[in-house]
Amino acid sequence: MNKIILLTVSMIISNYSFGQLKEVTYSENSQELKGLVGKPKSGNAGVLILPAWKGIDNEAKEAAKNLAEAGYISFIADIYGVGHTPATNEEAGKAAGYYKTNFEAYQKRIKAGLDELIKQGADPNKIVVIGYCFGGTGALEAARGQLPVQAAVSIHGGLSKGNRQNVPIKTKVLVLHGADDASVSKADIDLLTEELNAGKTDWQMIYYAQSKHTFTNPESADYNEIMAKRSWEHLMLFLKEVL
Repeated sequence: MNKIILLTVSMIISNYSFGQLKEVTYSENSQELKGLVGKPKSGNAGVLILPAWKGIDNEAKEAAKNLAEAGYISFIADIYGVGHTPATNEEAGKAAGYYKTNFEAYQKRIKAGLDELIKQGADPNKIVVIGYCFGGTGALEAARGQLPVQAAVSIHGGLSKGNRQNVPIKTKVLVLHGADDASVSKADIDLLTEELNAGKTDWQMIYYAQSKHTFTNPESADYNEIMAKRSWEHLMLFLKEVL
């Protein structure tokens, strides 16, 4: 009887530990960074998660846990670094704006997260980068920067790259976009479409009706539960295909 009880407790603890997140310290260009990793019971395909403009938040954490439970090594990248996480929307706007303008610095921070994901056990040939809002912009920057990922997923992300020249995008691209997202103009969408088509990219864009900017975030006034669930299922189908 005692053996059965101990075995049951052990199984419960084991099952609980999978999908939980562990803090990881890493660095880029002398800047200390702190990300979060989620490990699955088995499997070595990886998903790099780029958080929204205020840094690592609950939406990114829940995504990391769910992805780990689904069998993916998940890692939430720290873009701003220790001591530089924005506390207000104004600070977040300035910080995110810096990396959007200085896109090469953004790409380097994303690459640092990618390298750490590989150190955590992800197969370098089986990695997808996803991002929310500012992180969605980052997912596209990973593709534009030719970072070694199989696919990039922008979830209600900013789609503009400014006045840069188009470059060939070899990475598969999925854009999950709220149809009523006022932060993304039709011109942004048209230019992204032109950019992806010019590079003969394998891409897809899905619109979600009655969905504003942060429609997948339960903590947002824009949250649309039905569309959030649909977008997650679309993400999971995509990951199954490309990984």
